[in-house]
Amino acid sequence: MANNVRPETMERITTPELARAFIAEQLDALRAQIGDKKVLLALSGGVDSSVVAALLIKAVGKQLTCVHVNHGLLRKGEPEQVIRVFRDEMDANLVYVDAVDRFLDKLAGVSEPERKRKIIGAEFIRVFEEEARKLDGIEFLAQGTIYPDILESGPVKAHHNVGGLPEDLQFELVEPLKFLYKDEVRVVGHELGLPDNMVYRQPFPGPGLGVRCVGAITRDRLEAVRESDAILREEFAKNGLEGKVWQYFTIVPDFKSTGIKDGLRTYDWPVVIRAVNTRDAVTATVEDVPFALLQHITARITSEVKGVNRVLFDLTPKPSGTIEWE
Repeated sequence: MANNVRPETMERITTPELARAFIAEQLDALRAQIGDKKVLLALSGGVDSSVVAALLIKAVGKQLTCVHVNHGLLRKGEPEQVIRVFRDEMDANLVYVDAVDRFLDKLAGVSEPERKRKIIGAEFIRVFEEEARKLDGIEFLAQGTIYPDILESGPVKAHHNVGGLPEDLQFELVEPLKFLYKDEVRVVGHELGLPDNMVYRQPFPGPGLGVRCVGAITRDRLEAVRESDAILREEFAKNGLEGKVWQYFTIVPDFKSTGIKDGLRTYDWPVVIRAVNTRDAVTATVEDVPFALLQHITARITSEVKGVNRVLFDLTPKPSGTIEWE
């Protein structure tokens, strides 16, 4: 049997009991693999890397070093949550890297979507490599690889941006989730005691809000994306849509229109709301959000988010649109 093929006899993890059995098995396997050596993990705050971190903290404690890189493209409150959950509550050995200026300076004036993605991915590798070289005695690199990653892109989870580390670092990979599907990872994460809003958070693109600040990223427009997204998520949670809608977010495109605020003419950006449902992300339908709720969200965004004077709702299914705008 190939090393990266899920065993046919492996039972789907659908219950707390099965999750506990998996956790116990993995703790033994991790201790056997790592021994008394040190392991490094790029901790994004997403469910995959968070579950790997929680497993390793239980298995080897302070032998694990987590590196959380804040590139300025995360959602509101996410860096703070990573610090609170892992450093404060789990007592993890966490290195926090504030690289916001570094990333945004590199992205200044870049409007082509694929070039933006490449800059973000390449810069992440450089920052993570720099942090790795500051640490002594690291022999293992943990990754949040899950089974669909192996099926789609081979054994290295390239979209986690650590697949491009220089070979001279010579880390041995640690991938405790590599035979699990996303729904199984969530069951395990819940059983490990991670907060629900981390375990069940929506899919989030690797480049983060960089692909939702359409066109060349500016700090003020990026902040408009972050603040409007936070309002949308808060209102969906209050109105029972948080677990019902597969993915919802805001986009701020790089154009302006006229408007009126406090009796004065404005020239500001629109915010676009996207809310879709899907089974496989190959096709997607648009959620039928109650009009009264959309009106309430519009009122909040236009009054609370600086530089915004309109709110639009994207009615396009996939196809002909994609889920993200870039």
